[in-house]
Amino acid sequence: MRNAVSGVGLAPDAAMVTFPVNLFLPGSDIAPLEARRREVYDGLTRWKSDFAQAAGSAKMLTVEGSSYEDALTKANNLLLTNLWGDGLPLWPATKERVDWILQGSTAPRTKVLGKFAPRGGITTIETCAIALAMAGGRPEYLPILVAAVEACLDSVGFDQLQATSGGPFPAVIVNGPIAKQIRLNSGFGLLGPDPQRPAGASIGRALRLIQQNVGGALPGVGTMAIFGAMRYTNAVFAEDEEGLPPGWQTHANQRHGFEPGTNSVSVVFACGVTNVRRRGAKKETPEEDALNGMWRMADYMRTPNLAALSGWEKGTPGIMMIAPIVARRMAEIGWTQKSIRDFLWQNSRIPMEHMRRAGAPAWIEIDSNPVTRASIDLDPWPVCQKPDNIVLVVAGGGHPTHSYWLQAHSPSVIGKVVRVPETFERLLTDADRDLGCGDDVCRI
Repeated sequence: MRNAVSGVGLAPDAAMVTFPVNLFLPGSDIAPLEARRREVYDGLTRWKSDFAQAAGSAKMLTVEGSSYEDALTKANNLLLTNLWGDGLPLWPATKERVDWILQGSTAPRTKVLGKFAPRGGITTIETCAIALAMAGGRPEYLPILVAAVEACLDSVGFDQLQATSGGPFPAVIVNGPIAKQIRLNSGFGLLGPDPQRPAGASIGRALRLIQQNVGGALPGVGTMAIFGAMRYTNAVFAEDEEGLPPGWQTHANQRHGFEPGTNSVSVVFACGVTNVRRRGAKKETPEEDALNGMWRMADYMRTPNLAALSGWEKGTPGIMMIAPIVARRMAEIGWTQKSIRDFLWQNSRIPMEHMRRAGAPAWIEIDSNPVTRASIDLDPWPVCQKPDNIVLVVAGGGHPTHSYWLQAHSPSVIGKVVRVPETFERLLTDADRDLGCGDDVCRI
């Protein structure tokens, strides 16, 4: 609540009367509210703010130690004590390190990107650089982080996405040549740790630090995510554009209309990840194998838990990731991106009988979107308004057994063009110097 109050520009120390959550559950006794009514009256009529925020830049902190290791330990302890860390070791954001990261920006460090909900902290280019410095990032990663932050700030209901109990986390899909240039993974292990392709972890972790330190998304305080958002690093990965079958469009081109070759990000808020066994176990024909796999994907999507309800009209129910080898084989036997989406949409529809036994219609009836409310008359009920809402991405290792379904809680899918500085090629040269050869031929 203090985050929300601050986010709309009011004093963070606004009068507040707190009660246990049990008071607000169905059938609860509201007598405690009656007993404390005087606190409510006083808060409405007598409260005065004691809050005064100093203007100008924050002061630099100084940490001293008997050795570098001692100073680094003390710096990390300081970050955790002030609730600025995430529980893993961080790089201190020294002036030198932040200045180095800022070489990746096309805009002045003071440029304001917006207010990061729900706390409403002002987010600048320098804010992004500080977070990226703490997360162990590099200057060439900054353009992706800035674009991802801009997409988050433009997301419908972002203040609620940050604070909700469901724990959605940003999944950032990157298209364009910049993905390979900065060593962003699109193949084996693209959602996990990868020392040969470290960019995604640093960018996603920096975004998470901004969510917490600027947006106020502290567990149980600024975010009510019951189980957390699953990931320290969110999910930042590239589509395998080279692995697309002939004639298939990139995600950025299909969803946002960006021209092929445009560096861009697309942000979906996911709330879960499910591995789907796609390949058959015996000697199925290619046609049987593809169809069986498509049914398994659709069956996973056909569940009445309504995580995707917020994105029913204009957002997405989730991201279906299929490996390049699977996409090419399916294309060879006649499947297209459109026919895959059409099949998944048609066969993930939920019988209203199943919706009723799960209590799902009540959630549809109270939805704020009239288009979504009207969908209650549909039987079976589609998980989104149209097939194009389903995000289909070609990425992953060269193996046909699995697909990945990232269930979404995403009222919108926001795309942003990535801007790189004129010195970008030099930054890439520096990366080769520091990290070794980044070309595919150099990978183990």
